[in-house]
Amino acid sequence: MPDDPHARPDVLHDDRDLVGANKPPGEPVIAARDEPPEACLQRRLERHLGRRLWVVHRIDRDASGVVVLACNGAAHRSLSMAFEHHRVEKTYVAFVAGTPPPRGRLAFPLHAARKGKTRPARPGEAGAREAVTDYVVRRRWHRDDATLSLLDVHPLTGRHHQIRVHLRAAGVPLLFDPLYGRGLMPRALADAPCQRLALHARRLDLPSPSGPGRLVLEAPIPPDLQQLILWLDAAWRVEPVSA
Repeated sequence: MPDDPHARPDVLHDDRDLVGANKPPGEPVIAARDEPPEACLQRRLERHLGRRLWVVHRIDRDASGVVVLACNGAAHRSLSMAFEHHRVEKTYVAFVAGTPPPRGRLAFPLHAARKGKTRPARPGEAGAREAVTDYVVRRRWHRDDATLSLLDVHPLTGRHHQIRVHLRAAGVPLLFDPLYGRGLMPRALADAPCQRLALHARRLDLPSPSGPGRLVLEAPIPPDLQQLILWLDAAWRVEPVSA
């Protein structure tokens, strides 16, 4: 989160319908409970751009990456419907502990849990919500008794903490996840240069709110996760990923 709540935001796109921004880790998209209302990405963008913005979707506070906000009511409705009806293609970068198959689909329902968390639903449980996550392994590293993997993750639905819960349930938790990865991090990560939730929203491909065509917004992997990659390449053994 920026040390200065008035710091200039990283604006990726700005037109009459929407604003795309690259959210830093640690900053909530909307004001968090028991925190100053101005301490969030929405208000920081509004101060910088001088106009009201509508929140369309959110990513986890501890994650970084692309977030879209609408500039007017019509765009907000259009974009919200696009997310609701799965017309938005989302790509995340995720560092996980473990060795999932080279590609796969995690498709099991999720259910709200205590203290704002989410859990896999039990068979036939009332209140369960469909959730589908595809992934592809891009890189693997090995050191001592630990193996880590770098994934491109494509959530086809947008449930609360979906990526985090799906990966944890699949036995490959996100690195440094304070909610779903406690006690699961390899000791070999103790000296890693980046120890925040290793999840970054890298790309959004979405329909234009006011006309034909689509808009693609991308946020490069941030410096802290780039440093993690460099450290892993230097201190761990890179392993091939089978097709």
